[in-house]
Amino acid sequence: MGESGLVIGRREWVALPEWGIPRLRAKIDTGARTSAIHVSSIEYLEDGRLRFEVVRRERPHRRSVTVEADHAREARVRPSSGKTQHRPVVRTVVQIGAWEREIELSLVCREGMLCRMLLGRRALNGLLVDPSAKDVLTLNGTR
Repeated sequence: MGESGLVIGRREWVALPEWGIPRLRAKIDTGARTSAIHVSSIEYLEDGRLRFEVVRRERPHRRSVTVEADHAREARVRPSSGKTQHRPVVRTVVQIGAWEREIELSLVCREGMLCRMLLGRRALNGLLVDPSAKDVLTLNGTR
């Protein structure tokens, strides 16, 4: 069993409470080291922070939330396309059911992807992933 004893599915609904986002679809990706979130309009502010729009939904109508967060670092990421990208990284708390942890998220355009967010290995440390299941946890605790 993982450190928290929790099993999660290949897709889960997550919350980002520090950003006022109660529900966002996330793909659990053990092949990815870094987590990523779909954003637009990234702006580097003078005080070392970033302002960006988290895109919660694209269709039928676009819904987004404007967020400001500390710029943690820049990351070199090699997505499935194979071409290395440089992405800004921020930190925030993610919740899946009753489980929560502070994680790093790289900011990227995931337009056209089914899930707005991807949770990579670093965020999943200690959890077990059941690839045959989805929505194992809910925002209100375990099923």
